[in-house]
Amino acid sequence: MKKTKRGRPPKDLAGDAQARILDAAQQLFLEKGYRSASIDDISELAPASKPTIYAHFPGKEALFAAVVARTIDGLTDFEGFSPEGRTIEDKLMSLGTAIVERVVEESLGMVRATIAESQRFPQLSRNVHDAARDRSLAAVSQLLDDATQKLTRTPRGPFSAKRSRATAQIFLDLILLPMLFRSLVGETPKDLKKELPGFVRERVGFFLAACETDWPH
Repeated sequence: MKKTKRGRPPKDLAGDAQARILDAAQQLFLEKGYRSASIDDISELAPASKPTIYAHFPGKEALFAAVVARTIDGLTDFEGFSPEGRTIEDKLMSLGTAIVERVVEESLGMVRATIAESQRFPQLSRNVHDAARDRSLAAVSQLLDDATQKLTRTPRGPFSAKRSRATAQIFLDLILLPMLFRSLVGETPKDLKKELPGFVRERVGFFLAACETDWPH
């Protein structure tokens, strides 16, 4: 198999240089880890010259941050997503299942890579955490609002404007964090998927019970 040379890509590989660089960087960060993946490796895999890479990203740390940011964007982009089901419980189960599946199936590798670099680059890890939290809460808060439209709103209730983000955080903590932790310590997506329906149903039931004060009486 002919090896692709570094430098200016051939016409059939032209396309978006930044996307190619990010794709290559993500693949290598996952395969080798941040420390072992070099700009030379990324340049060869992309393919893109090193000057081209540095024109888009000041260095490897910035490139790593951009890869993680793109992953977060993909995870929190729920445009066009509509929770399925007739009841509020069904809609929240649909939402909770979608969130867990996205994180476990699409971003677990990048979560591990970020954790691995947290001591070496604490500020980067903090920025990633903050960005993921803010984007996730904004998306989930809106989806929760849409899924619970039939519930009566009260000024201090869990679905009020002032408390919607805190309620979204509780929803994520109940449903996502346990499954994410289990994935990080080695449980396979296949095994977790078997448990997911029952797990999400139980957690959604608990969540709605805690929000009972916002139900119409």
